[in-house]
Amino acid sequence: MSRVVVIGAGVGGLAASARLAALGHEVTICEAAGEVGGKLGLVEQHVEGLGRFAFDTGPSLVTLPHVLRELFEATGGWPADLELTRLDPTARYRFADGTVLDAAAGVEAFCRNLDAALGKGNGRDWAAFTARAERVWAASRGPFLESPLSGPADLARLAARHPRDIAAIAPGRSLRSLGRRYLRDARLRMLLDRYATYTGSDPRRAPAALAAVPYVEQEYGGWYVPGGLHRIATALRDRALERGARLRLEAEVVRIDVTAGRASGVVLADGEHLPADVVVANTDASSVYGSMVSAPSAARRLARATPSLSGFVLLLAVQGRTPGLAHHNVLFPADYDDEFDAVFGDPARPVPDPTLYVSAPDDPAVRPDGCEAWFVLVNAPRHGSGPGAMDWRAPGLAAAYAGRLLDLLGERGLPVRDRVSWSRTLTPADLEDRTGAVGGAIYGTSSNGVAAAFLRPANRSPVPGLFLVGGSSHPGGGLPLVVLSAQIVAGLVGPP
Repeated sequence: MSRVVVIGAGVGGLAASARLAALGHEVTICEAAGEVGGKLGLVEQHVEGLGRFAFDTGPSLVTLPHVLRELFEATGGWPADLELTRLDPTARYRFADGTVLDAAAGVEAFCRNLDAALGKGNGRDWAAFTARAERVWAASRGPFLESPLSGPADLARLAARHPRDIAAIAPGRSLRSLGRRYLRDARLRMLLDRYATYTGSDPRRAPAALAAVPYVEQEYGGWYVPGGLHRIATALRDRALERGARLRLEAEVVRIDVTAGRASGVVLADGEHLPADVVVANTDASSVYGSMVSAPSAARRLARATPSLSGFVLLLAVQGRTPGLAHHNVLFPADYDDEFDAVFGDPARPVPDPTLYVSAPDDPAVRPDGCEAWFVLVNAPRHGSGPGAMDWRAPGLAAAYAGRLLDLLGERGLPVRDRVSWSRTLTPADLEDRTGAVGGAIYGTSSNGVAAAFLRPANRSPVPGLFLVGGSSHPGGGLPLVVLSAQIVAGLVGPP
């Protein structure tokens, strides 16, 4: 039995802990916060006279559900109290011209909706794009998403062995340019552009390989966990503990020790040393290589990458029910490019007319009868300085911007200001404080650059015995990819 210390109890850390404990390792999880989940967080608020409201503060949708099922099956079986329900529509889109489009489950139904909402021919265009996206998914899932990838050399070797797959992925083309090739309607291209933000990226610079994201969403569906997606983190915590892992909350790791060139343990903020044969870091790669351990080559490579965007969040306890409100709602602006110019600009700025994302689950477990729990998210620059960053702690900024977003909701057909009984604002600075994500960059590094999606920090670090898991490392952010990163790390570590 070898000793493994896992830094961080986000989804990646918990999934890796469950897998490694099931293999027979002695696993200790160190989490700086007082609860598990990381970015998959939960905010609860009791509003007098109404009752309890609960808000997921991270992902609100499960895609590739079989990845989550495989994780639980590999470590002891699907939890009896965890349920997945498929959403239909997956999302309701509203465009600046007033057009409403439901993203129906399944490609054929979605194409019919496209023809009805945007005009004849758009379904055919999307079907042609989907055929290409399917090729991208088939080419990328095995060698790129489910396998270790350590850098450009690996990419070059894969290109030499699988030239047709590389051609399908189109590494020299952006997602925006691929959309222009297949999609004639500007609104449909805007919808495709949004999928770049799923990796914290700009569609004008993100690789065409991200075409796999909408394909996956339609092919495998979008799923919800009754009670909220934070319950996934709770179930993973319980599974890791069942397999013998130990969990230490409020145990901040400040340094990774290296002895004879190999990771040998961690040091906590109070000075305690925990010896280890293996260290798995489920914390932002920038923090790992910036302050926890010396790995100059990895630090230099990270410094050259573009950090991902962040998000500005409103949590709203809303009285009454809203006609026409779906589980997921996306309200597009007239000028989408201005959003990315603002978020990744130098200097960056709050987006004046952003895309508004509203998640309002019709779930009695998260809202009182006759009420709604709204999670409102807009893309935002990260907190800090330099290109793509700004100071979110500036006095009065968060409150003023929150008011602007409430006005925009009304302008775009979802007037809510007069029905809000409680609200809370979460800025990129708050996200940094709560999760340790540098600047609140949700996905660590963005996929801005033709090959960036495949060149994230590797799961096997340059320091022997140290492994990285989670959204800031390969294969990227989002629940299914984070779970896959834990599978990759467990495979690299192997049995004791």
